[in-house]
Amino acid sequence: MPLSPSPRIHALDAVRALALFLGVVLHASMSFIPGIPIWIVQDSQATAGFSLGFFVPHIFRMVLFFMIAGYFAHMALGRRGILGLALDRAKRIALPLAALWMPIFALIVTVVIWGAIKANGGEAPQQETPPLTAQNFPLTHLWFLYMLVIFNAVSLPLTALVRLIDRSDLSGKLIDAITGLLARTPLGTLLLAAPLAIWFITTPMWMSWFGIPTPDTGLLPNTGALIAYGTAFAAGWAAHRCSDLVLTAWKRAWHINLGIAIALTTWLVMELGMTPNFTPVGPGMDRLPVAAAYTLAIWTWTFGLTGAALVIFSRENRVWRYLADASYWVYLMHLPLVMALQVALSDVALPGLVKLPLILAISFAILLGTYQLIVRHTWIGGWLNGRRASKVRSEDARIPADASA
Repeated sequence: MPLSPSPRIHALDAVRALALFLGVVLHASMSFIPGIPIWIVQDSQATAGFSLGFFVPHIFRMVLFFMIAGYFAHMALGRRGILGLALDRAKRIALPLAALWMPIFALIVTVVIWGAIKANGGEAPQQETPPLTAQNFPLTHLWFLYMLVIFNAVSLPLTALVRLIDRSDLSGKLIDAITGLLARTPLGTLLLAAPLAIWFITTPMWMSWFGIPTPDTGLLPNTGALIAYGTAFAAGWAAHRCSDLVLTAWKRAWHINLGIAIALTTWLVMELGMTPNFTPVGPGMDRLPVAAAYTLAIWTWTFGLTGAALVIFSRENRVWRYLADASYWVYLMHLPLVMALQVALSDVALPGLVKLPLILAISFAILLGTYQLIVRHTWIGGWLNGRRASKVRSEDARIPADASA
């Protein structure tokens, strides 16, 4: 029996697209960050102000993404069932990771070599490449797919087990009651922030300027990333169980959450500085103010932006709908292109305020253009988004809102 399309939640589509597009901005800004280089190339016009293009989105964007992913995963569970959802996630998350990692990694390596040759006066530096191991495996920016595979591989069997043991769904009703209570009070934000704050405080080598360590290297994700993104995925999953109540709470408090998020982020910038700091503060209560501010900023940004989107995008917006459909492709393919443009423009005598927007404009033009030409109405769109978009706009042509990214 064919599945009927789920009603599309346009606001959450917009939030998911925002999280992924901010990743393009974040990566594009990294070559303009001064101080100790943190990227494959450092632009000749690097200045401290550009650090905000990395620092601010890095606080919240992937927690926001994984919360929305968890929400849509539970929505899809109701439509497809456990087996159907497992097959769908294998097709649209695991298979893209397996199929695209090698060509994308090869392109990234090519750009890295080009950048090294350019920085070395036209000669390739002599450097031995270590063998790939489980500890140093370069997941690149595709780590988010790897984490989604992990979370789905845990949540789906666990759901099956709970359904087998708890046929009356008492545990689900308890989760709903707790979720509903926490969504209406600040206690929910505090409890969500607490596990990661504890990890920040107790981890010896935590570098506070970089917040959540990116799990882009190694097949065993770091504990901080598992805590942060696993909590977000679980929160989104639980939120969908009592969706109307939770979404209403987010809508009502969006301006309060955004105000708190901006205030906390401003304090963090003043406290941690505008340039990367690689010196960890010793573990202990001296870290408490920064750890608390950072984790609360994560969740107030997440709830504030989601609530604002629910207010602004209460009705369908065709532009944002298109961008939401395109965002998965854009994020998958952006990194080699952005890096190549950064290398090409790194020593061009133009202000950074010209070069960074130029990199972004060229990148988005190419990525959205290729999406329209070779993805949206082809089998690639069907593969990545679950259904290829119809050239005739209709209600039946909508891509389901449970897309993975």
